[in-house]
Amino acid sequence: MRDQAETLRLKMLKSQGKLSKSIAIVSGKGGVGKSNFSTNFAHALLAKGKKVIIIDMDIGMGNIHILLGMAPRNSLTDYLLNKVEIDEVVNEAPGGLSFISGGSGLDMVMEWSAAMFDRLIQAFEYLQQKYDFILFDMGAGATQRSIELIVAVDEIIVISTTEPTSITDAYSMMKFICLQDPDKVFSIVSNRVSKGDDGNDAVTRLQYAMRKFLGKETKILGFLPEDPVVHKAVLAQEPFLLLYPKAPISQRMMAIAESFVSPSSEEGFKQGEGFLGKMRSIFAKGRG
Repeated sequence: MRDQAETLRLKMLKSQGKLSKSIAIVSGKGGVGKSNFSTNFAHALLAKGKKVIIIDMDIGMGNIHILLGMAPRNSLTDYLLNKVEIDEVVNEAPGGLSFISGGSGLDMVMEWSAAMFDRLIQAFEYLQQKYDFILFDMGAGATQRSIELIVAVDEIIVISTTEPTSITDAYSMMKFICLQDPDKVFSIVSNRVSKGDDGNDAVTRLQYAMRKFLGKETKILGFLPEDPVVHKAVLAQEPFLLLYPKAPISQRMMAIAESFVSPSSEEGFKQGEGFLGKMRSIFAKGRG
């Protein structure tokens, strides 16, 4: 009965245009600037008039709160353990960005109990009604539960650098996800592009490999140049987009956000009910 009521609520929200789009931001390896991308991409979407929340899913190494210069009192772990309610783990950062910290103990609760999973679904249902975009900042690499969450989301943004190992690892991650869900929508971004390099070369190679070996089309969102303001912003614990809005990397980030919310990219934007449906189906299998 509860599942049926949930389905009816989601259909009603979808018809009213109130369901968010869920996006996993992933990389094949660490150290490619994924979390920095997540925070600044979120602010670029905010500048486009969207309501955005980031959920830090980088287990044990989450740093979204550090990049934003904040020390959250509660985390997603606290919520799943029934210590606090969902609105008590949503933090508001300067500039209007909302985020949820994963918490250092999130790795201990990734094998959801039935009660934890029900709370997780309730949290996502609440967030889908409140925000336009839910960004999941995923840890590098893949675990069983992280892949299940990635497969459930509406869309995936893959971050890679121009290094051959980074490109190879990004392709391996995308291939693994495609084997779980051939219909998954991918967008790719090349980060830390050196001056004089062809910024689109790395992502074009990724796009070609996906098409040739997997028959899968991907969208190139763009590239971000190597820029000294990034290091300065990290030290200041503020997004570079806010500190240095006229910097080349900030202009590129705004272009990426513009491409992402373009009419062609927003086809199916209000189909977020698939996210919760997939979550319930996938995670239920793990509980037998």
